[in-house]
Amino acid sequence: MAAVAGDWDGVIVICAGTDWDGVPCSEHQLAERLAAHAPVLYVDPPVTPLSRWRRGELRRGPTQSRLQLVREGLARLTPVVPPGLHRIGLDVVSNRLVRRALRRTVVGLGARVRAAVMASQNDYFGACHEQLRVVYVTDDWEAGSSLMGVGVRRLRRNERRLASHGQIVVTVSEPLSEKWRALGPEPVLLPNGCAAEFLGNSDEAPLPDDVVLPGPIVGFVGHLSDRIDMRLLEAVAGTGRSMLLVGPRQPMFEPQRFDRLVGRPNVTWVGPKPFDQLRSYLRIIDVGITPYADSAFNRASFPLKTLDYLAAGRAVVSTDLPSVRWLGTDLITVADRPADFVRAVVRSLTEQRTQELVARRLTLAGQHSWTSRAAEFARILEISSQLGQVDTALAR
Repeated sequence: MAAVAGDWDGVIVICAGTDWDGVPCSEHQLAERLAAHAPVLYVDPPVTPLSRWRRGELRRGPTQSRLQLVREGLARLTPVVPPGLHRIGLDVVSNRLVRRALRRTVVGLGARVRAAVMASQNDYFGACHEQLRVVYVTDDWEAGSSLMGVGVRRLRRNERRLASHGQIVVTVSEPLSEKWRALGPEPVLLPNGCAAEFLGNSDEAPLPDDVVLPGPIVGFVGHLSDRIDMRLLEAVAGTGRSMLLVGPRQPMFEPQRFDRLVGRPNVTWVGPKPFDQLRSYLRIIDVGITPYADSAFNRASFPLKTLDYLAAGRAVVSTDLPSVRWLGTDLITVADRPADFVRAVVRSLTEQRTQELVARRLTLAGQHSWTSRAAEFARILEISSQLGQVDTALAR
């Protein structure tokens, strides 16, 4: 495992639930900005040497854990474990190997660990002799059992273990705070944010070369999965308005209905796109939609896309979620039934995008930026800023 240069004393170790190279989720966005306050080590979920083949890539994955420097003050560790990491019995072996990789990495960095942040159901507390143990809860893991492919009983056990081991529990929504409060801790509410500095100049981004839809355009950006209410997408497409879908699709998500949907001449699906290309697609949409189904998992979530639309200055129509109610703004139109959702979308499409309205959207998004969220997280960890701000670089 190669060493990385720099001063890593007081490092924050974030054990993530999503790979650094995947869609930048909450812990990724937080790590980017938190590195302005203290050095950060982002730990990918463990992978196996066969992982890349299973994802359809040509080469085998690494056979040993890897440490990479992302930029000054921000590094990434990818732990490697044997196949079968989620099987009962083998998961214990995987846990030990990840803990060993963490210990070796921290020793190699010569670092004192200020905090270990568990942003997934895995418990690696104590592996790097951290001063502070933090649980960062971005989803209702138990309610997402089917999405994660992990048994409910195991998830409940993992939640209880983390609740007992963590000194601080941070949640992204009020329903999650209520759930974890019942487990014993008194959670700190820190909702998700948005990349306001990056998305604020979406109108200046280059036009995408794979979309030929006539305007105005209704846009959805995110995972196309069972979390989405297909009825709402079908209802919007049924109006004949142009609709753009950006993001990966869960293979088992309504395969026949989805094929019919994207087969319509007024619907374009461009598949997953790198985050740095997101501005180009937000530039050409007029209304961003968050058509989430009514489920326990969704009610506990805080969708990133809702604030991202606002950060690009776009109108937003969303189903009724606690996260939307928490924001408490008239800049998001709420509707649940297909007919009501369609009326809200059509009304938003005809709304004039005035400078005053765009400014209000940008202002609200700026108040909920990842920069401000990271500053609050740093206060929770009781650390002072050690590095310069990174948002200028992130906005490029």
